[in-house]
This record gives sequence, C-alpha cells and structure tokens, in this order.
Amino acid sequence: MALALFDLDETLIHGDCASLWSAYMARIGWVDADTFLRRDQELMALYSEGKLAMEAYMAFSLQPLVGRTPADVAQKVACYLDEVIAPRVYPDARHTVNAHRAAGDRLLVISASAVFLVKPIAARLGIEDVLAIDLEVIGGRYTGRTAGVLTYREGKVIRLIDWLEQQGDTLAGASFYSDSRNDLPLLERVARPFAVNPDPALLAHAQAAGWAVLDWRVGLPA
Repeated sequence: MALALFDLDETLIHGDCASLWSAYMARIGWVDADTFLRRDQELMALYSEGKLAMEAYMAFSLQPLVGRTPADVAQKVACYLDEVIAPRVYPDARHTVNAHRAAGDRLLVISASAVFLVKPIAARLGIEDVLAIDLEVIGGRYTGRTAGVLTYREGKVIRLIDWLEQQGDTLAGASFYSDSRNDLPLLERVARPFAVNPDPALLAHAQAAGWAVLDWRVGLPA
C-alpha cells in the first residue's frame, strides 16, 4: 500500500477554496464585499507568483471567524460545499482518487488552506486523512490565529514527515498531485510527482524533470 497525496485547490477542485469561501462570506454578510474581496484578490495574486507570506493571508482571511464557534462555522461551510464546491470537483480528480482507492493506496489531502474547509471537502471525496492549516480555538471559539506549522511550501514536508512518523509509515512509492510551484518541495520528495493543471513555473519544472503533466480542467467551465 502506497500513499497517494493530493493538493486541493486547482488540483481536486476548480478554484481556490479559501477565495471561494471569501466570496461566500460576502454573500451571507460576514464580510464587506468590496474591501474584503479586493484584498483577497491581491493576496491570491501574490500566491500565484510564489510571493505570498501565508501568515499574512491567514491573519487576513480568518478575521471574520473571530468569536464564532466551530459548530456555527461548520453549519455555513456545509451550505457552501453544496452550493459552491460540489460543482467544482474535477471529474478526472474523482476518477484518480477512486483508482488509488481501488488499488489499496492510502489517500491524503494536504493543503495550504484552512482545515475547517479542507477536511469537509476531502470527506465529500471519501478521503479521511487531511493535513491543512490548523486554527486556534480558545473557550470554544475561533481566535483568528493559526496553530502549529502551516502546511505551505516546506511546511507541507515538515507536517507530512511528522504525520508519517506518527503513523509508522514512509514516503516509499508515494504519489503527489499538485498544480502549484509552491508545492515543489514536496513534489521533489515523492517517487511519483504529477503536475496537474500546472502554473507556468511548475509546468516548466515538470517538463524539464520529465514528470507527468495532467490537465483535469476539461469539461468544467473556465
């Protein structure tokens, strides 16, 4: 049994779940649509360029959750999944997940988005194991701060190695599917790296390294 690792945003789903969540929060009145979404777009542009300080993005994006309980947020997230995320799952992603499951591989979603979004999305795909950005909860309410090592760039490697040690498992024979240059540290650690819907920097690296390049965007709206 080998490990099959999947990034989430633009890999399993069409779009970024954090930005889509920001737009959803604007719809339900949790944030100001103009100022909040403008800032979200600015920060996500930096992410696409590989220049984002994830700590800055999380400090910004978690502010609407401050003082809210995980249960209250989860209730809104469930509606968000039905309305926004469900139509955005790439059919080829679902097929690949199912193929790895049929082969007996262990499935894991590892994402630089917050766990309160990533875990329920992964669950919709039948994936239980998740590594994502953890959030601080004090007195039963979100503080707006993160907890532990952020699963971003080298942080994904750190968190994954720690998780593997806890599980008594290794990266032997592992596959990793990702769209982003930010995941190069982990892509370079696995036996079977796949560049899925790759950004220009990842595409160039994958072609030079002889990695498989996959396009899962066919059949979904641009």
